[in-house]
Amino acid sequence: MDWKPDRTVKKAIYKQLAEYIEKGIADGTFPPDKPLPSERYLANALSVNRSTVVNAYDELEAMGLIERNRGSGTTISKDIWGITRKRIPSWNRYIEAGSFLPNLPVTQKIRKEAIEHKLINLATGELSEDLFPKSALREITATRSFIGSLGYDHPLGSDILRTTLSRHIKKSRGIETKPSSILITSGAQQALHLIVQCLLKPGDAVAIEDPSYNFNLPIFKTAGLQIHYLPVNKDGINPDDLQVLYKKHRIKMIFLNPDFHNPTGSSLDLKKREAILDISSKLGIPVVEDDPYSLTAFSGDKMPTLKSLDKNGNVLYISSLSKIVASGLRIGWIVGPTSVIERLSDAKQQIDFGHSSFTQWIANDFLESPNFNLHIKHLVKELETRRDTIVQSLNMYLKDEVTFSIPQGGIHLWCHVLKEYNETQLLEESIKRGVIYVPGSTMGSKKGFVRFTYAREDVHSINEGIKRFAQALNSF
Repeated sequence: MDWKPDRTVKKAIYKQLAEYIEKGIADGTFPPDKPLPSERYLANALSVNRSTVVNAYDELEAMGLIERNRGSGTTISKDIWGITRKRIPSWNRYIEAGSFLPNLPVTQKIRKEAIEHKLINLATGELSEDLFPKSALREITATRSFIGSLGYDHPLGSDILRTTLSRHIKKSRGIETKPSSILITSGAQQALHLIVQCLLKPGDAVAIEDPSYNFNLPIFKTAGLQIHYLPVNKDGINPDDLQVLYKKHRIKMIFLNPDFHNPTGSSLDLKKREAILDISSKLGIPVVEDDPYSLTAFSGDKMPTLKSLDKNGNVLYISSLSKIVASGLRIGWIVGPTSVIERLSDAKQQIDFGHSSFTQWIANDFLESPNFNLHIKHLVKELETRRDTIVQSLNMYLKDEVTFSIPQGGIHLWCHVLKEYNETQLLEESIKRGVIYVPGSTMGSKKGFVRFTYAREDVHSINEGIKRFAQALNSF
């Protein structure tokens, strides 16, 4: 047998084998009147486990290409050309050929494990159920009249909500804007996707933080962008690094999370913010400011957003209610120049023809009610307690084995594990012990880091989760 699997590519060997046999059936390499090679023969010839061949044959059988019969071996299906039944499409080929790239396998695994198993969840970046303002939201739906239309809403989103948001972000973030400069999106994720797809083209160079939530987001690679990294320190990125990247690569856009950065928890100091805006103005580079956490400052002190300091219209500002109210509302927004907002709105119309008027109504009424500020005060207090718990737990169970900076807001803690370990094995061992977290490689280039989220579990579960993680780490 001349064919051999390519062990240098990411595609699983069983899939390579299934595709080879499928092609061979089509071109006559494997004639219909002879049985296909046995599982044992193929395993020996290709130096693979027999289970690999079994998986390949399982896939071909599911596609209707082969039949497996005891005693007579594996043969090409007599109905392959649809005489008595139709062939099933080779869905795996379609899946792999699609232009929209999937999430990293480890990211998919984390989500699947978190949903399907009762694990202590220190991975998912959202609030726990008890931190959602359920009673206040129920009051809105139960006692207040629905405002708005159940038909298609304004292309930019509800005019009432955008008017409320313009007041809200002026008061809470110091941003002066008009309703016509705001686009309502399905969370910050859709906002980011629209910006990447509409304002950049394949080959454009962009700068993102390292580590960052954006580090391995497929949307950047799907769009064909060249990604360059800005190292994040305890007080954010160094503006000088930005200038160096621009000289080398002609950066077209900068993506930053300045307040209680995901995952490090750091915040850009004021001088760095001003320096970044100065560079942006001199070079004409747009800055995308992602701000999910600025209202969660434990001290109550507020650093001015980049957008509030922006005098030239260089900053596109993204925020949402996902991390501070409820992720399920799917209410986010972009603030920017009117021409840009209209361009992004046109694209959003092509995707979903506008946002849900019902959730916009709920969001608007909650933002306008006294319950919003009461909720934020309660949320900040609870998050600080949980932050204190995870810090205490790390010091108790892993005192000499990890280092970390204590975040002053937000929901994440970035932890450096000092001992050598295998990242995949540690994650698997932790899952076996009932705790899940985010491995650092999915968010940054440096080795030996993990991200713990302390908003998703109560104080007891946080302590128990760190205890189990410590047991997993010390088991090696």
